Formats: sequence, C-alpha cells, structure tokens
Amino acid sequence: MQQVRANRHHSLVRLTQRTHVFSQFLNRSCVVAVLFLMAALPSFAQTSVLTQHNDIGRTGQNTSETILTTSNVNVSQFGRLFTLPVKGQIYAQPLYVPNVTINGALHNLLIVVTEREFVYAFDADQPGAALWQASMVDVAHGAAKNEHALLSSNTTGCTDMQPYIGITSTPVIDPNSGTIYVEAKSQKGSNFFHRLHALDLTTGNEKAPGPVVISATVSGTGDGSQGGMLTFDDLRQLNRPGLLLLNGSIYLAYASHCDSGPYHGWMFAYDAATFAQQSVFVTTPNGGLGGFWMAGSGVAADAGNSIYISSGNGSFDTQHVPATELGDTIIKFGTTSGDLSLLDYFTPSDQACLSNEDADLGSGGVLVLPDQPGTYPHILVAAGKEGAIYVVNRDQMTAGNQHYEGRNSCQTDDPQILEESASGAIGGMWAMPAYWNSTLYFWGAGDNLKSIPLVNGLPDFTHITANSPAIQFPGATPSISSNGNTVGSAILWAIDSSNYGSPGPGPGPAVLHAFDATNISKELWNSTQAKHNRDRAGNAVKFSVPTIVNGKVYIGTSTVVDVYGLLAPLGPAH
Repeated sequence: MQQVRANRHHSLVRLTQRTHVFSQFLNRSCVVAVLFLMAALPSFAQTSVLTQHNDIGRTGQNTSETILTTSNVNVSQFGRLFTLPVKGQIYAQPLYVPNVTINGALHNLLIVVTEREFVYAFDADQPGAALWQASMVDVAHGAAKNEHALLSSNTTGCTDMQPYIGITSTPVIDPNSGTIYVEAKSQKGSNFFHRLHALDLTTGNEKAPGPVVISATVSGTGDGSQGGMLTFDDLRQLNRPGLLLLNGSIYLAYASHCDSGPYHGWMFAYDAATFAQQSVFVTTPNGGLGGFWMAGSGVAADAGNSIYISSGNGSFDTQHVPATELGDTIIKFGTTSGDLSLLDYFTPSDQACLSNEDADLGSGGVLVLPDQPGTYPHILVAAGKEGAIYVVNRDQMTAGNQHYEGRNSCQTDDPQILEESASGAIGGMWAMPAYWNSTLYFWGAGDNLKSIPLVNGLPDFTHITANSPAIQFPGATPSISSNGNTVGSAILWAIDSSNYGSPGPGPGPAVLHAFDATNISKELWNSTQAKHNRDRAGNAVKFSVPTIVNGKVYIGTSTVVDVYGLLAPLGPAH
C-alpha cells in the first residue's frame, strides 16, 4: 500500500532538516536543547504491532526496541508523557502502524477501539485529537439508523462488561492493503448484530467488501437448537479473542457473556478479500458451552498455517475419536482455503472436573513458541484457571493420538503430552504468557510474576523464578521489549488491572510495571512510584495488554490511552 510503505523521500527530507537544526544547536554547544528536541520530535520507526500480542504465535515480544533499556526505564527518566482521550472502555490492545501518510503528512499511527463502537487513529508520538475517528454504528459503516452499542444492564444481564458492549476483541491490520479488520457488536431494538468491518487505514472509511453480518446455522441438537439445527445467537455470543489474519482469511472466535446460555464455542473463517464465509466450526453442536474466551488473547497460528485455540468448560465427547464435543480442549485446525478442519486436539484428564467446577482450560491463551532445539521443535503452551501449564507437541499433540486419558479424580495427570506442571504452579490463568530468549513468563491471578527457562527446547519446571509482588484477578499478560538479545535491553512490561471496577474492587487506576526480563526480581519502574500521581494511569480495564514500540508504551484504560516514554531532560523526577 502506497501510504503505508516507508516513504523514503519524506524520511530523507525530515532527516536532513533535523540534521541541519541539530548542527546549529551543537555549534552553540546547547547540548541540553538538542536532547530535548530529539525527544520531542516524532521518529519514524519501522516496527509494527498489527495483531494481538505482537505476532500470530502470540509471543508478546518486540525484539526491535532500541530506545528503552534497563538503564533508562526508572522514575527519574521514564514516565507518562500524555494521554489520548476516547469514548468508551478499551478492552482491545492498541495497535501500531509506522509511516502512514494522512493528508500529505507522515505519521506513526496508533489504532484504538472502544466499547462505544469507536475506532480511532492517533498520531502515536504526540498528544492531540485523533487524526480520524469512525463509528461502527453509523449508516456509513453499514448500521441502521439509531443502532447503538449494547447496554449490559438491559441486554445481557451480565456484569462481565459494563456499561457498554461494542468492540471488545483486538482488531488485526493488513499493512499491504491498508485495511483494519474489526468485529463490532451492536443493537437496534430487540435485534442484535455482529459485523466484520474492513476500514481504510488512512481514513476510517468502510472499504469494499465490508461490512458483513456474522451469522450461521449448522446441524446440531445442542443447547438452543431447533429441529436439529443450531443457529448463532447474536445476543448471547461474544467475540472476545483477538482476530487472526492468516493466509488471506480472517478468523473470529466466540464465547458468551457470564456463561449465560445457551451458547457454544463458534469459530468463523471469512475471505479477507471478498468477505465470503469460508467455514464455521462449533465446539459443542450436540451439547453446550465450550466457548472460546482466552481473556482476549488472539487466535494463534504457526508458520504452517495451522490454528491453535483452547475452549472453556462445556460438553466433552468421551465415546468417539475424534470427539464431537470439545469443551476444555486445546484444538489444532487446518486452514486450507479457509476450511477449518479438526486436525488434532488434547483434552486434560480431569476435564469432567474442570467443567463441573467452572475451572476452564480456555480462560487462558495459547502461546505458539518459535522453533526450539531438541527432539520437539514445535511446541505450544497453555494454562487455564487450574494453573497447570500444558506443554504440547504441535506435530502430534498426544502420544499414540490418545487425545484424552479420562480419570475419575480431579488431579490432572496427562502423560500423553510432553510436560505438565503441577496444578496451581502459576496461580489461576485469565491471561497468557510471553516468550523471549528461551524463557516463558507467566503472571497468574493471586500469584507472583514467574519466569521459566527452556532447556533443550522444553520448559524446566524445576527452576521457576518468582519475584515478590503478587496481583489479584485477573492477573496480567506480560509483553517483552528488547534490542535482540542485547544485554540490558530486555524489559518485561505488564498491567495490573485488578482494580477494573464493578463487580471488582475498583474502579481504580491501572498500574503499569516494568521488570528486568533477565532478572524479574528487579523491578525497574511502575506507574505508582513518582510523587504527585505524575504517572498515574486511567482506571483499569480487565485483561488489558500494553503495546511497546519505538520508545513508548501504550496502555488502554476506561477513558484514555496513557502514553509512557522517556521524559524530557531536566524534567521533574519526582
């Protein structure tokens, strides 16, 4: 796309202008002024964050961060720079696209979506009004007149998200076509809608072929079915996991609000170019529940175009192989031509107990690791409310393709997978881990931040390192910034969102933390350290994930995006 490609001419002109200005200052020996100018001027980076948790494996790592280091992220040099006001809570992770030309000017774009149905494009490097904003419930974006976001108090009867329900999942951006793919839920009277939108990155205008209403009917006798057919429920289903763009198809996954049935785990595939529905998969067509939750973590995939996702509590078929009902299961899909075909799966031995006790496996996201040394180069890790970490071979998920080894007890024991930690090893998981430099990082609910080394390509559960702070529900999804594997560059970032508000203990501010990723016992900085609330964030939103890129950290809250970075020289330290 012309606007998104690095505009070398503009960049060279800007670089020449900056060099001339800098040389004038230097000739006057005004070093401090030069440093201030360098901090103030936007830089045009090449790193992008186009999907939830940075990549399709959902590793959460940005290994091209050259500005922030363990030596300058401290209370004297690092803090909140500015805020970007929005309408509605920000559940989705902010996304970042560098070098976009809008109205003849080059910008690094921050894309933000909210529960009030708005999509915003901000200049990521400076405060101010949005470069554009678009409402997914206006006529120009395919909605009917007077369509609006849901009010949870009189629709879902659920307190999981309030007061509004609109855009919840993290969008995905195709930089080649300059398209933002967004799923939005809306209401008019007693009718409810889920739409997949295609927005122009430079204007927010709807692009052909969008939008399309998400709908489907499949064979099934499960909860809510009629006459042997099961229809997607527009009111009860919720698109929570981040969208996946893979090999020309968009994948969307659904659970519900507050376990309010009848509902099922639905996954859809749409052709990104035509919005033709390519396939539909339902986890429990002849049963119930089995939703795709994952605390907003994105639908994961690998380089072979296979998809990995975990389902929540619900029906499981113990009689057939392959099973026809797949509650509490890690699922591998094939995706040839967008066709969601069940290739493989793993179900914990205590699935019945997990389901009966609402101890979902699918409360946490699936992390597809980069290729590893050793016997098993292709592994994934996942964990749920039980707090057991499952390490699974993606090439053959269970020994002998057993898939499930049922037990009568509620003790998890699964010798058919590669490894399994003790139950509760990481607290409860309503989040997902991060990966960097042969290390996994988990921060479960009611537990400490923990790092787990990989030895010969497999996690070593005998050498788990924990730091001192513990956070409460829902825990946190860490992200890593680093300059490759350079010593002193790796920082772990995480948001404590436990004060997310009703029905939680808040409302209260989110707390952004920064730790040395090579030594997590060393906290570098957090947003409560500076005096006079200098770095205080907006009120917390459940499951929020930071975006770290180009020397800044972006976090979504209830009313604003808070932007953190290096403070101007001689600025206030406390």
